[in-house]
Amino acid sequence: MSHIRIDRAVELKHWLHPADAVTLKEVAGNEESSVQAYTDGSNHGQVVGSGAAIFISNEIVSQIKLNLSNRCSNYHAEQLAILKALEAIQSLDNKVIHPCTAPVFTDSRAALDLLRNVNNYAYLVEEIRKRTARLESYEWKVIF
Repeated sequence: MSHIRIDRAVELKHWLHPADAVTLKEVAGNEESSVQAYTDGSNHGQVVGSGAAIFISNEIVSQIKLNLSNRCSNYHAEQLAILKALEAIQSLDNKVIHPCTAPVFTDSRAALDLLRNVNNYAYLVEEIRKRTARLESYEWKVIF
C-alpha cells in the first residue's frame, strides 16, 4: 500500500462540487436492505487496525482486515473501515441486488459527525463522501 497522508486536508480543487455533495442519511431501523456493512477501527497503543464485514441476505460476502501504522489514530482507523466497506459495496453487482440499499453500521459517532461537518475536508472524510456519491450515482442508497 502506498503511503498516503490520511490526516491532511484535501486541496480545494479536489473537493466535491456542491451539486454533487451527498447528504448522509441515518439508519431509521425500518429500511429494507439486502446488503449490510459493519465497520470498526481500533487503536490499542502499538496495535491499530480497521475492519469491515459485508453481508448479503445475512450471509457474509466480504471481510476486510487492515493492520495500520501505530501513527494512525482511532478516528483514522474508524474512517478507513467505513471507506473500505463502501469500496466493497461498490464492487457488488447491483443488477442482482434489490433493493440497492446499504446501511453502514459503525460505532463511531465521531466519524459520522466529521462526515456531516461540511467544513471538514480531511482526506479520509472527503474520500468517504466521494465514494458515497459514486455509489449513489450507481443507484445505491447508502445510509449510516
